[in-house]
Amino acid sequence: MNTQAVLDARQVSKHYGRFLAVDNVNLRVMPHTIHAVIGPNGAGKTTLFHSLTGTVPITQGSIVVNGRDVSRLPAHKRVQHGIARSFQVTSLFPELSVRENLRIAAQGTVPRQALRFWTLPTGPLSHAERIDDVLERMGLTATQHMTAGTLAHGQQRRLEIAMALIAQPQIVFLDEPTSGMGVDDIDAMKQLIHGLKSLCTVVLIEHNMGIVMDISDTITVMQQGRVLVEGPPDAIRNNDKVRQAYLGNMITGGQA
Repeated sequence: MNTQAVLDARQVSKHYGRFLAVDNVNLRVMPHTIHAVIGPNGAGKTTLFHSLTGTVPITQGSIVVNGRDVSRLPAHKRVQHGIARSFQVTSLFPELSVRENLRIAAQGTVPRQALRFWTLPTGPLSHAERIDDVLERMGLTATQHMTAGTLAHGQQRRLEIAMALIAQPQIVFLDEPTSGMGVDDIDAMKQLIHGLKSLCTVVLIEHNMGIVMDISDTITVMQQGRVLVEGPPDAIRNNDKVRQAYLGNMITGGQA
């Protein structure tokens, strides 16, 4: 069994002036697992995500991915070290087709290709095989020639995750992937996320406790920028401090 963490964040803090958004957080994520980060609004979950993925610089601490220190690298450099992410608010090219969204995302992962707008996307630049694989995995093959802006919300969320996967990451960060979805879409997304473990490691922010408890291997609970407790779903579900402070009766499967 591989005991080396794919992500090892130690004593990570993020200050905004005098406000301490993330306070001395340690997070160790094992390969090919789903690691959820939960907590009430204002707990520091999203700021932690931004810090780990390079969207905002950390104030102190270290972030190591597969043995390499990426603490001071910007987000686009961390992609080269196997990190990809989706955002809570869907971020797509709405006027382009599903396939073109994926092609641009794939081209952007290769620095020499990222700005070659004058070259037709043929041959290797089309990334055809990789795109076909991701379309099939995310259930988007039938919509590949549709304009992204015309997709239903659930399909747009799938496309955004597909754009993260096209980078062939070792670890993917998903920020509220079921936000705004209907019940049917939520169940399908839950199964898709669970299936990602065969490809990569997943770090997940999600308010739907039914999903968190069903698919997570490890759950980290945050409070006021700090880690309150961490453990497998059963331990979190039965933790009185977590239940009383954050989730109440909703930890059995509702929203929090």
